[in-house]
Amino acid sequence: MNLDFFKKTRILDGGMGQELLARGLEVNGTLWSANALLDKKYHDLLLNTHLDYIKAGAEVIVTTTFATRKKRLKDNNVEDKFEYLNKKAGEIAKKVKEKYPHILIAGGLPPQNLTYEADNRNSDEITRNFYEQASILNPYIDFFYFDVLSSIKEFKCGIDAIKEFKKPYLIGIHISEGTTMPGGDKITDLKNIIDDKLLGVLLSCVSPENFELNLDEMKSLGVPFGFKLNGFITTKPHPSYNENYLKSKTGNPVEVLGKRKDLTPENIAKIVRKFKKNGASILGGCCETSPAHIREIAKIK
Repeated sequence: MNLDFFKKTRILDGGMGQELLARGLEVNGTLWSANALLDKKYHDLLLNTHLDYIKAGAEVIVTTTFATRKKRLKDNNVEDKFEYLNKKAGEIAKKVKEKYPHILIAGGLPPQNLTYEADNRNSDEITRNFYEQASILNPYIDFFYFDVLSSIKEFKCGIDAIKEFKKPYLIGIHISEGTTMPGGDKITDLKNIIDDKLLGVLLSCVSPENFELNLDEMKSLGVPFGFKLNGFITTKPHPSYNENYLKSKTGNPVEVLGKRKDLTPENIAKIVRKFKKNGASILGGCCETSPAHIREIAKIK
C-alpha cells in the first residue's frame, strides 16, 4: 500500500465491541467481541457492522481481534480456539473488502496481556505473542494496527514481530490520563523505535480531552497523526480496570468504565473538526462510537 496514505485526511471505523453489544451480541465471560467470532450465529452481525461503518464513510476497518489474544482466550477457557478466531476475523473482513474493494483492512494487534496496563513480561514472550497473532492475520490485511498499547516496550516487541511480513503499520498509543503512557513513556519516545514502515500514530481509546492535552506532542512527531476517540467516562478506574472487569457481572466494560452522555455524533463532529484544523489527518472512533458518529466525522473530510 501507499506509505503516504494517511498524509491525506482518512476516516477510520468506530468501536466494534461495544457496537456489537448494542446490536444484541450476548456476553460470554469477558470474551467481548470475540464471542461474535466464536458463535456462528453472530457472524452476519459482525459482517453487517463492518459494512455499516463503511456505508457511514469509513475507509479503513480493523479486524475484530482485540479480544482474540491468547491471554483473554485463556481467561475464558477457549485458548484452543486462538487460530480459528483470528482466522475467522480475517475472513469476515475480507468478505467486506470483496463488497467494497477500495477500503483497507487493518490487522488489529491488541495488547498481548492486559488492557490499559503496561505488559511487564519478558520481551521475547511478548514478541512471540504478537508474532503468533500477526502470522494468522497477515494473509487478510493491508497493514497492521497496534491497538491501545501502553508502553514503548510493547510497540518495539510488536514492530520486531511483524518485520518478516514486510507490511506497514499504524501505531495506537493509549494514555489513560495526563501525558504519559501507563508504562511511564512519553509519546516522543516513539522516535527511538519507529522505522520506514510507519504509516502514522494515533491516540487510541482516549477521551477527546486527553487527545487535546497531548495534541502538541503528537504534532511534534512529524508523522501523520490522529485518534480513535472513546465514549467512556474513564479508562483509569480504581482499582485496576482489569481486576474489576474480570469480576463484572455483564462482561460489558461500561459496567466498570462508565458511559458518557455528552458525546453525541454531532458533538463528536464539532470536536473532530477542531482537531482536524490542528493537523490531525487520521479520524476515527473507538469504544462507544457508532456508525452514526463515523457518519458525522466523515462529513468533515
